[in-house]
Amino acid sequence: MFVNEMITAKALMMNSTRSWVMAQSGPGQTVRVLQLYGVVGADLAWAARELIARDLVDVIDLNFGCPVPKVTRKGGGAALPWKTAYFGDLIGQVVQAAQESSQAARREVEVPVTVKIRVGIDESHETMLDAGRAAQDAGAAALTLHARTTNQYYSGHSDWSRIGQLVNTLDIPVLGNGDVFSASDALEMFAQTGCAGIEIGRAVQGRPWIFREITAALWGQPIPAGPTLGEIVEVIRAHACGLVEHFGNEKAALRDMRKHVGWYLRGFHLGGDTRAELTRVETLDDLERRLYDLLQTLDPNTPYPEAAQGKHGRSRAQRHVKLPEGWLDTREIDAAATKALHLAADDFDDPYAKSEAEPYPAVRLDK
Repeated sequence: MFVNEMITAKALMMNSTRSWVMAQSGPGQTVRVLQLYGVVGADLAWAARELIARDLVDVIDLNFGCPVPKVTRKGGGAALPWKTAYFGDLIGQVVQAAQESSQAARREVEVPVTVKIRVGIDESHETMLDAGRAAQDAGAAALTLHARTTNQYYSGHSDWSRIGQLVNTLDIPVLGNGDVFSASDALEMFAQTGCAGIEIGRAVQGRPWIFREITAALWGQPIPAGPTLGEIVEVIRAHACGLVEHFGNEKAALRDMRKHVGWYLRGFHLGGDTRAELTRVETLDDLERRLYDLLQTLDPNTPYPEAAQGKHGRSRAQRHVKLPEGWLDTREIDAAATKALHLAADDFDDPYAKSEAEPYPAVRLDK
């Protein structure tokens, strides 16, 4: 299953055109999984109802594993499970909303709610067992554990033994996450942890074919060779065209595409000037010209480079976790936490809000 980009419940409530566009899945996505972010149960429940009523989702995944400072300093992401009772109540509100909306929409199968967490804030403030039980008791259908603490960010190697510990603690399926960059990594995580599934993040950046490699390994088949440069160029073209079609804004879509081009061409000896030019493309024609020039310089049959395999993506060192003042003083929702989470405020400073300077066009959501 493929999970779409994380969307904030508050942005949907504010009727952000961009966010509603992001909430749509491609026509070939048979199981539509949307990752939802928020810190207020009522907001997340509202978003769940709307997404189901508009027939945009088959699974709702709540992300409480994000370690980004601008999120945790507001009590969101990986900071929230510290307030375990509140965390469980929040999940319960979303589960109830999903059940009621599924019934109202006459769905044969209710939309399940899944949850992603980390081990804890740091080694002195672990939350995974309490948070896992709270999520299970609240009706979560499955739970994913990124086997690092928040202060570890993406440093070192995730401790897969913690995934196994959670597998042995909970009755609901537990998925593992962290440092699966190859088919052999996937097999090893299954063997070490007994997890029900694996969630892959950084490894897919510029390398979507990792899924066919893992699938082959799980079926005991030979691992397919990586794509040639020419094949990757075709993937880049298809990806760029798909973004333009989905968002309806060529300039904005190509701006988003720039990072993907860099990831796709990781490890190939392009030269600094060529890479710089590819990070400045603004139209499909411009991208096509740059790719044509690239294939005039390098052989399209150039094999997939070894340098592009293995661990990649974000790998920052451990850091001090940015938290609201007094957040660790109690696991209950006190006055300071109420203020940090905006539970008593009419406005909300959305840490994931994006500029609407170039808004995407209005989208018809007939359903």
